[in-house]
Amino acid sequence: MISKDELIKIQKLEEKIKYTFKDKNLILTALMHRSFVNENPDLNKKDNEKLEFLGDSVLNLVTTSYIVDKFSKLKEGELSKIKSQIISETVFSSISNDIGLGNYLYLSKGEHLSGGKYRQSILGDAFEALMGAIYLDSDYYTVKDIALSFLIKKINHLDEIEGVGDYKTKLQEYIQAMYKVTPVYNLLETKGPDHDKIFKVNVVVNDKVLAIGIAKSKKRAEKKAAKEALEKLGYYDK
Repeated sequence: MISKDELIKIQKLEEKIKYTFKDKNLILTALMHRSFVNENPDLNKKDNEKLEFLGDSVLNLVTTSYIVDKFSKLKEGELSKIKSQIISETVFSSISNDIGLGNYLYLSKGEHLSGGKYRQSILGDAFEALMGAIYLDSDYYTVKDIALSFLIKKINHLDEIEGVGDYKTKLQEYIQAMYKVTPVYNLLETKGPDHDKIFKVNVVVNDKVLAIGIAKSKKRAEKKAAKEALEKLGYYDK
């Protein structure tokens, strides 16, 4: 039996994800971390690990189908690299942060005190569990639409997520292996007011400009330049 407090908690989350569960026990289970279940055996609750396992498979299929269609001209190797960046703890935890999922999780006292609701691994797993619960409560096409409503925003801005799209490291490793030198990044131009600056950066190897990146921060401009350089060098075809 779901308590009144649990129901209120569930309804608030349903509003955020824009989906109303027919079986409220599914969403409740998706929010149950193993630590809480182990600490409260008398409550006879199930943890979210099986839903997490299911959600991982669902998100794999949803993401793969989407990127194959969106990036139809790319080769299998590059599609695999894009997929590995999206199907990641980093991206899933970022989505969880966006919807405040950590505030709805059931954690043990120790896990809660140690900041578990902010922990990347817990948040990433919880998002997978939530998608698994939606799949069981509805069907593939429903969970696909909901998952993509979150994922597309991340796919379009992978460069902005810390820990994803580490193109500078990839370029450095590639250039050092090929030419025994290190890429150099130069700030070419800064435009705009302080609150809305645009940075233009190039990346140079052996006095040759490989690519130029433009973004709203120097760091992101460098990442864009590195990404373009990798593409020009045929890195994703390797």
